[in-house]
Amino acid sequence: MILSAATIFLSAFLLFQVQPLIAKVILPWFGGSAAVWSAAMLFFQLLLLGGYAYAHLVIRYLTPKRQMAVHAALLAVSCALLPILPSPRWKPEEAGDPTVRILIVLAATIGLPYFLLSSTSPLLQAWYVRRSGSGMPYRFFALSNFGSMLALLSFPFLVEPQLTSRQQAYTWSGAYILFAVLCAATAWVSREERPETTPFAEVGESPPEPRPSVAQMLFWVALAACASTLLVSVTNHLSQNVAPIPLLWVIPLALYLGTFILAFESDLAYRRWLFLPLLAPSLGGMAYLIYKEGGNAHIRQIIPAFAAGLFFCCLMCHGELARRKPAPRYLTLFYLMVSLGGALGGLFVALIAPRVFHSYLELPVGLVACAILATIALWSLKIPKLGAWPLRTLMLLCVGILAGYLGRHERDAEKGYRLATRNFYGVLHVRDDDPSVGEYRERTLLHGTINHGSQLLSETLRYEPTSYYSKYSGVGRAIAAVQTRGAVRVGVIGLGAGVLSDWGRPGDTYRIYEINPLVEKIAQTEFSFYPHSLADKRILMGDARLTLERQEPQQFDVLAVDAFSSDAIPIHLLTREALELYFRHLKRDGILALHVSNRYLDLVPVSARGAQDLGKQAMSVSDDSEDSFSYLSSSTWVLLTSEAEWFKADSFKGADMTEAAAPKSFRAWTDDYSNVFQILKLK
Repeated sequence: MILSAATIFLSAFLLFQVQPLIAKVILPWFGGSAAVWSAAMLFFQLLLLGGYAYAHLVIRYLTPKRQMAVHAALLAVSCALLPILPSPRWKPEEAGDPTVRILIVLAATIGLPYFLLSSTSPLLQAWYVRRSGSGMPYRFFALSNFGSMLALLSFPFLVEPQLTSRQQAYTWSGAYILFAVLCAATAWVSREERPETTPFAEVGESPPEPRPSVAQMLFWVALAACASTLLVSVTNHLSQNVAPIPLLWVIPLALYLGTFILAFESDLAYRRWLFLPLLAPSLGGMAYLIYKEGGNAHIRQIIPAFAAGLFFCCLMCHGELARRKPAPRYLTLFYLMVSLGGALGGLFVALIAPRVFHSYLELPVGLVACAILATIALWSLKIPKLGAWPLRTLMLLCVGILAGYLGRHERDAEKGYRLATRNFYGVLHVRDDDPSVGEYRERTLLHGTINHGSQLLSETLRYEPTSYYSKYSGVGRAIAAVQTRGAVRVGVIGLGAGVLSDWGRPGDTYRIYEINPLVEKIAQTEFSFYPHSLADKRILMGDARLTLERQEPQQFDVLAVDAFSSDAIPIHLLTREALELYFRHLKRDGILALHVSNRYLDLVPVSARGAQDLGKQAMSVSDDSEDSFSYLSSSTWVLLTSEAEWFKADSFKGADMTEAAAPKSFRAWTDDYSNVFQILKLK
């Protein structure tokens, strides 16, 4: 029992420690988008399904000795594939939907080790039942989920702040070898049945229970799929509105696993009378926050509220699963159905939703599905002296109210947009102000809830630089300063609505780097900044860093980094290696402009430490000009340069400008190390 428990615990720890580790490594290769985590979650769920299917088939069709031989051979092969560091040759060379490529990269890097880790819990539980004759293997499932949750919670708070990604990969690989040894030892011990035990098919059953019905299995799948859908869609919602960072990946996943632990550790842990009354306010609270302030509720509200809501929803799903778990002889079948549901939920959010919906509709769908499944689970419950129908009527009424509320708000939210579209990189909306706004009526490009540029619709003001790019902004002042010496070369990372391109004059050269094909199309059809620009201009599609790495030095006078994923610049565009690359493409006295405006992350210390390491002057330029004109937005730009004299130019007169600084203890971000937790704005 101790050997089985230790092996299951270590396998679960490694299984979930590797998820944020490997996702963080490949995140920069695919634009730093929140959807990278959704694609990675889909891979993990598919391989979990594969591992459970493998365990089910091995137990059913192979003798104990053959089970040991097959599993030991696969463990040996998997150890030969270590360490788990993806090859740079997998980096994409073209723009477009990278979902399939992400799945292939993950399969090539951690496919077999992850597959074997996924199979460990059901396989070893089955071996333990066969070896010991115990009819109570499900506590191992709770132990497995405890190991998984411990791995997730340790990653953002202990592992990520202390170790580089390379050190994490090598440490994980060493621990995997230890797991392989323990697993092989467990297989050896379990290679034969004890003579005094009954065959596995009859363990703990007197008389034998009938095979679960198709309806039972479908309900298992539905409950697991609903919990998985909510897990991934809530994680997406948080990442899209804050930043795609491991901290916001692991909090929902840890809560999801915590509900597994509660539900399967003991039959007494999940009490319907205690937890189900909390389901209605949980669903209602999340439904309200989805649309509150256009989806822009503060981090202090959305993280606790969605964390609590996800917890109670998943507890209902997993608690009802635990109440319906079959006899031990059907253990691997049960786990197979649960993992199938998890994979279907991941497929729905990662593959189907971006191609079917024009908004993040999967989250409202998941909330309504949860309410429906709770109604089905309690359908046969009777109230003393009143029967079943009063409760049924109340539950059906609640489902109708929830669905009606979400449907109405979704309709109202979409009704005001000129254009709504979606792809791998997220939801894009184009919105026109109401005509009553008057002279300063705007057309705005939104990525999720984030403004990516706007244009005034008035003919006389149409080409006035707006939002974060006015003459009062840090980047506007920098471009104006270098323009005083004649024609300039400007690089822009992030096209948005194309506002910056309109700074271009005859003789100027503008090179704009954009990863999202939909943005390129919208900037040239819904907005006229880019077509109107008089500069020699060109849009280069693909991840900016990968494109710049392949280019010869561009000799830019100004390079503006304005690529936002969620509400922040992707991490890989702010590391020391990224800054070194930018300065390779700048003239000796060129200016690097980093757009660090953010509601939740203080990116000034990151930029300041990078500038210090490279021996550059860094100034933070803040602009609050929205107080003067409605079409201007507050912004913060950090300007880095070797030529501090630029900051004495006329264009910087009157600017709210301070020297960018970082605490002495602040560790520089590199491609191998970053720690977002230390720069969160929690107040």
